[in-house]
Amino acid sequence: MAEAEQKLANGAARIDFATDPSRYRHWKLTVDGKVATLALDVDEKAGLFAGYDLKLNSYDLGVDIELADAFERIRFEHPEVRVVVLRSGKPRVFCAGANIRMLAGASHAHKVNFCKFTNETRNAIEDASAGSGVRTICVITGTAAGGGYELALAADHIILVDDGSSSVSLPEVPLLAVLPGTGGLTRITDKRKVRRDRADFFCTTEEGIKGKRAAEWRLVDEITPPSRLEAVIAARARDFAGDAEDQEGAGVALTSLERHLAPDGRDYKYVSVAFDRAARVATITVRGPDSPPPKSAEDMVHQGTAFWPLQVARELDDAILDIRLNELDVAAIVLKSGGEPQAVLDYDVFLDQQARHWLAREIRLKWKRVLKRIDLTSRSLVALVEPGSCFAGTLAEMVFAADRSYMLSGDRGGDNRPPAGIILGEVNLSGTLAMSNGLDRLRTRFLGEPEAYDKARHAIGQVVDARAAEALGLVTFALDEIDWDDEIRLFLEERASFSPDSLTGLEANLRFGGPETMETKIFARLTAWQNWIFQRSNATGEAGALSRYGTGRKPEFDTRRT
Repeated sequence: MAEAEQKLANGAARIDFATDPSRYRHWKLTVDGKVATLALDVDEKAGLFAGYDLKLNSYDLGVDIELADAFERIRFEHPEVRVVVLRSGKPRVFCAGANIRMLAGASHAHKVNFCKFTNETRNAIEDASAGSGVRTICVITGTAAGGGYELALAADHIILVDDGSSSVSLPEVPLLAVLPGTGGLTRITDKRKVRRDRADFFCTTEEGIKGKRAAEWRLVDEITPPSRLEAVIAARARDFAGDAEDQEGAGVALTSLERHLAPDGRDYKYVSVAFDRAARVATITVRGPDSPPPKSAEDMVHQGTAFWPLQVARELDDAILDIRLNELDVAAIVLKSGGEPQAVLDYDVFLDQQARHWLAREIRLKWKRVLKRIDLTSRSLVALVEPGSCFAGTLAEMVFAADRSYMLSGDRGGDNRPPAGIILGEVNLSGTLAMSNGLDRLRTRFLGEPEAYDKARHAIGQVVDARAAEALGLVTFALDEIDWDDEIRLFLEERASFSPDSLTGLEANLRFGGPETMETKIFARLTAWQNWIFQRSNATGEAGALSRYGTGRKPEFDTRRT
């Protein structure tokens, strides 16, 4: 029997990832020239689920949905911003981390997907620094514990108030019998280069580390007395903003997505999702542009969120998140497309031509994040390339992100559209849309076949039919009409019959060949270890640490090491 999920607060039927600053309950966003300030002031009574209070600036998924939205808006609506100051809106605590009552009552699936989303949000903070030049300063006053300190670790610079009580800690092991779920272990060793023995002490010490020692161990970048805090923040903001030139023109307002939600589907302008619940399959269809690209960067800005590459990226992102958190029984996601392939390539060429424009850059970075979101989604992914598909350039990345891909060879009876084809563009081989391993998807695909990568490069701009695509290694199988329906049906039936646990492990292992990076380490450790630990009785059993936290009763552990 499936594990029961907590009831959403206020009678909500589904988790919604759409929000805006007027609806924030937990963050306050202010912008002053090149500096934006995000203040965490959690509304205790505004938890995403019923049954717990968000005390001490602790957070749940709802808090992180707002944080992700805020950073997205800073990048698109305020291109003039060069520095983001993260700080607390409460006087004696920065953030106590993930809310323990929420974790204790959440289903296993929600805990894992919650950790995955928070990881993606912190990676996006680092991506803003690396890709957009938006640096983040985190100011810690009071306690930064667990996920609160992990949020700080995503910043470029951490300032800790040296007042005798403010501290940083990762107390999950001694207090909760779990691991830091948002990249803390990896960031202290790989990003901040904290010595292994010191990291061991730090991660097994409940009370955390303060002041001078925190700075000496590189757990923070600097400490300052409370009397100098505001002056230090202002000075660091000036340092990071530096002499960066102001971005030309105004930002683009991220207007609300238009969505039609039905029991068996979701419809946006360019994305549709259809659910076959009996087969446990969700089919996502992405539609190509219905008009040519604009004539100039000014026209692109004028179109704003209606500009096709930006709108379709936002819609696809929302659809993927909806399936992840609200459709837990879906076994496989079928990826389809429809439209004119050359029209997709025309938009890619336009973005290439406008590469120095801030909005073109941010759209490409948005697509990079969305495709990574697909890579990290624990569902079997299969791409179907059929007559009428528009898998070209950026949209072809969806084929290369899939675990399996099928392409129809020749015509299909009664279908007068041209035969299926794939078109590669420069974007597929430039590294612009690189995976978490730092390589583009085609280079990752052909790790052991460098000659295949070279052949693919020579095919840029050509319409590649099914047999040629199979020969080039761009799809898994090319099938004729006779075999098409049966082969797809058998694949989906087989996938739905396998253990979801083993599939999650299989897919997470196979999708990230090549170099190991901080991102791949974070997600590999989350999938392989946190996922396992969350199911162990030492953490979540009746006598486990999560279950007994705050009751005054000590947890009872199975002491055998496994």
